[in-house]
Amino acid sequence: MSGLKQSIDRHEDLSRRSFLQRGGFGLVGLSLLENLVIQELSAAPAASNPKPEALNRFPRMVQEYFVRRVREQEAKTIERLDSLKTKADAEEYVHSVQKRIREAFGPNPERTALNARITKTTDRNTYSIENITFESRPGFLVTANLYLPKEIKQPAPAVVGTCGHSRNGKAETAYQSFSQGLARKGYVVLIYDPIGQGERVQYSGDDLKSTIGVGVREHLHGGNQQFLVGENLAMWRAWDGIRALDYLLTRKEVDPKRVGVTGNSGGGTMTTWLCGVEPRWTMAAPSCFVTTFRRNMENELPADTEQCPPKVLALELDHADFLAAQAPNPVRILSKERDYFDVRGAREAYLRLKRLYKLLGKEENVSHFVGPTYHGYSQENREAMYEWFNLASGISEETKEPKLTIEKDETLWCTPKGSVADVGSKPIHHFTAQRSQELAKQRKPKSGPALMSAVAETLRLKHVEGVPDYRILRNRGGKNYPLKNTITYAIETELGIQAIVYRVSDERLYSRPPQDAGKQATLYISHVSSDTELKEEPLLKKASQEKGRVLYTCDVRGIGESLPDTTSPNSFFTPYGSDYFYAAHSVMLDDPYVGQKTFDVLRVLNWLSANGHSDIHLIGRGWGALPATFAALFSPQVKQVTLKNALTSFSEIAETEHYDWPLSTLVPNVLTAFDMPDCYAELKASKGLTQISPWGAKGADS
Repeated sequence: MSGLKQSIDRHEDLSRRSFLQRGGFGLVGLSLLENLVIQELSAAPAASNPKPEALNRFPRMVQEYFVRRVREQEAKTIERLDSLKTKADAEEYVHSVQKRIREAFGPNPERTALNARITKTTDRNTYSIENITFESRPGFLVTANLYLPKEIKQPAPAVVGTCGHSRNGKAETAYQSFSQGLARKGYVVLIYDPIGQGERVQYSGDDLKSTIGVGVREHLHGGNQQFLVGENLAMWRAWDGIRALDYLLTRKEVDPKRVGVTGNSGGGTMTTWLCGVEPRWTMAAPSCFVTTFRRNMENELPADTEQCPPKVLALELDHADFLAAQAPNPVRILSKERDYFDVRGAREAYLRLKRLYKLLGKEENVSHFVGPTYHGYSQENREAMYEWFNLASGISEETKEPKLTIEKDETLWCTPKGSVADVGSKPIHHFTAQRSQELAKQRKPKSGPALMSAVAETLRLKHVEGVPDYRILRNRGGKNYPLKNTITYAIETELGIQAIVYRVSDERLYSRPPQDAGKQATLYISHVSSDTELKEEPLLKKASQEKGRVLYTCDVRGIGESLPDTTSPNSFFTPYGSDYFYAAHSVMLDDPYVGQKTFDVLRVLNWLSANGHSDIHLIGRGWGALPATFAALFSPQVKQVTLKNALTSFSEIAETEHYDWPLSTLVPNVLTAFDMPDCYAELKASKGLTQISPWGAKGADS
């Protein structure tokens, strides 16, 4: 328990710094005890942020909205599969998923020199272990162990091993076990450390340990930032696996016609993605990952950035489709009965693949094994993998696992101190900053229609005619707002979504807004909660005193009165909590969360216009300043704009090591098209923009 206690203490120390630098080490690849403790830690709200208020009448709204949308995408995927009738149809489907996966992941980067080195060799009775480093990208070091059977007389089958979310990466007992087990059966195995784990910590302190938390925390911090420049961690992680295969195929001991890939949890993710983006595999066995996106959404199960590739849902792809890209090569899905990755979804994925393989005349080449226990690459799953690979590669050895000898972490280190940072590897944020700077040189400043077009396309803004319907909610008294009375309107911006609007005045109302209140109004877009900010924000007190202007406030979807109570309790402000959960699904739907919130503001502005307010002072604060800025560009009713604590620029986030803006505020690909200073210059010229205390990359600490 001492190691876990130290990890918890370190986590608690980190959580005092900022709510966006909180979070555990993820919920995958750890022991059941560690998962339970980390869930408790990641659920606690940070003291530096407002606590969710009791006034929250729509806590399930966002969850049910995303459930509906993910179900709609799954229905389209199933419809595609159901339309297949012939072998030719099935072959075309395989080609289609390969093409769509490439669109989601993007093109392969340039294949540069691996610069591989063997840094150490450990001799064992029937195999040896070579500690190897290679560069998947120039200056980006990968650490790996090559398990090499002795007395290889002819090229042998080989396997690339991918790791789940273990702190010590390839040295984790389960991952050593399957690597060693395969080697003892005659396979050449190359297992490599994932980004942010083992020897590949990317946010390294003076002691060479992670400053933010190993695994999921590093994946989130580096991966969320990458979206800004059009990169994604799923492809970065997969490219490491592709280059690992490149290295493996340089070895004379390896038969290139018999190469497989396997891994568990996050490694199961990588095995699945690698099946989709790399055609050279001849067999695969992902463990404890494959299910369906719908099951994960319905079960409120967050997945880290590498597990949420951009556009996959919009492109009607599901987990099974990545394995379908390998058809008709042998694939076995390994699941667990008691896993949090829903075995029902794994069964559904298998049945979809079975039908496809049957049309291809290779029904026997797809299989599903369900182990009886909890999440993990336990012995029964490893033995099911051995059996499958033996069948696929023609090795007829016993499938039972032999006795294993687990090595110390230090024995498997490829670097002198167990850290690539110590030997000069460039961290992932270096590459993101470099790409941001390149894009800044390529981008031309935009204004007018060109800027509006770029913003609309990047945010995926929808255009809807007409005035939204709305509900009139019962009054809640005793709020200590700047003015005596408040009435709440729930504006239905789209099916299943209400933007919550408060009308604050000295007039007591129970009905629709007065139709003779005048043209002038102020609309305030809240940072986190209108209810809280009406009590505390000086801007609102000042706005309430403006003569001739009616004051409205707005909570867009996912904050304030629709702040989700999903995933883990009180998880909203944690890096791996409910806010992240929906932002990540927005990335997969190719529908940026900021764009959805901007749409809410535009619909509320339409509603205000229908109620006679054609001269609107739009105020946005903090996170709310982003949709306020974008909506102000498009709304003719907005005549004046004030932004408080608005983000200075997305490039500042992309070009720094540490930042305090959540994924829900980051816009994928934005820096390929524009940056916030373009918008501010346009609003300054056209709508008298006033800026108050802008926030840089570190948010309130900037």
